[in-house]
Amino acid sequence: MKYVKKIIVILAVTFGIFYLVTRPEDAAGAVRGAFLAVGSAFASIFTFFASLAG
Repeated sequence: MKYVKKIIVILAVTFGIFYLVTRPEDAAGAVRGAFLAVGSAFASIFTFFASLAG
């Protein structure tokens, strides 16, 4: 099982590098979208706790 996880990680990293090299604009858009999703999640959590406190 340890080797399977290592192989999957290596394949994911290799795909990420390939995607970055062949389609840099799309890769930047994907990273931007991921950061926006994380930011949105934090904003939602903050709103939830602010509603609890208020």
